[in-house]
Amino acid sequence: MNVRSTLVAATVAFAAAGLLRPDTLLMAQPPHAPAMPPVPANLGALEGHLADIRMLTDKGENAEAYFSPDGTHLIFQSSPDPVSCDQMYVMKIDGTDRRRVSNGEGRTTCGFFTTDARQITYASTHGKAAACPERPSMAQGYVWPIFDGYDIYKANADGSGAVALTRTPGYDAEATMGPHGRIVFTSVRDGDMELYTMAGDGSDVKRLTNLPGPDGGAFYSPDGTQIAFRGRHPQAGTPEFTEYFALLKQGLWRPTSTELYIVNADGSQLRQITNNGAANFAPFWTPDGKRLIFSSNLHNVKGRNFDLFLIDANGSGLEQVTHHPDFDGFPMFSPDGKALVFASNRQQKTRGDTNIFTARWKP
Repeated sequence: MNVRSTLVAATVAFAAAGLLRPDTLLMAQPPHAPAMPPVPANLGALEGHLADIRMLTDKGENAEAYFSPDGTHLIFQSSPDPVSCDQMYVMKIDGTDRRRVSNGEGRTTCGFFTTDARQITYASTHGKAAACPERPSMAQGYVWPIFDGYDIYKANADGSGAVALTRTPGYDAEATMGPHGRIVFTSVRDGDMELYTMAGDGSDVKRLTNLPGPDGGAFYSPDGTQIAFRGRHPQAGTPEFTEYFALLKQGLWRPTSTELYIVNADGSQLRQITNNGAANFAPFWTPDGKRLIFSSNLHNVKGRNFDLFLIDANGSGLEQVTHHPDFDGFPMFSPDGKALVFASNRQQKTRGDTNIFTARWKP
């Protein structure tokens, strides 16, 4: 794999961990990177599930947009330029009334609404330092920071009254909430990137996964009985295993391909859903709980062409949803299943822009 493909594959694996700054999609390309393939003339026909596609943001890096439970608002992370840190924003689903709901300090990621839509959760480093945390040196190759200042916060929907739900040393992030109000998140508190659950007030923390490797990006099923996530589990004694834990001790991770998994909400019956060697991430459930929509570079494993796919919860019935020759990721259905939100590099005005899009969903 050449330098460009290595960097790009790593970049989108970061997205799988909830660690993506979308501008890294631009940073991963050398000055003379090959031109992006042309957009198919029949793109509309190829993307038959999507209608009335609308771009809600128009510049900068915007990602991880998720619907409120009543379907009226979106929470997402955004930075106006490549040197800024992501902050958390809320806007109406038509893109209006955009407002920042984090305090403007540190770096934030992984916003989500609580089940009653009155509050939000997100991860932030501002509790450790107000400054934007520095990126790691590339002396060890292309690695990504697992910022130890990340803790999970809950605030009112307007951003007021933020309180920390986690205060453990190390990385706590990637929090989402199930219909019962319980939160699933990723933490390195026990020396590995594992999934945990906790009550909505931060109490009753329980470890969910126990395999070595970076588990994260988890979402509850609509009925709250199952959890879908991305992960990779290197075998003990392999070079990948040794390097993974050596880097993790330094607060670093070198992303590789990731697969999708489903586990019962109590941690039982773990099963692997994909096994294709690609970078598969951001698995979100269809409203009926029968399928997952996710992003993958399945047809372009050495490049940046990430598309959205559907797959049955048993691993069958793979179906490609988007066909644009650039990045499409972070999909989420509206609560009623009539709309889809996702992040994409399509229609970018400035090279490297990632924007938020919505589309009417056609079953």
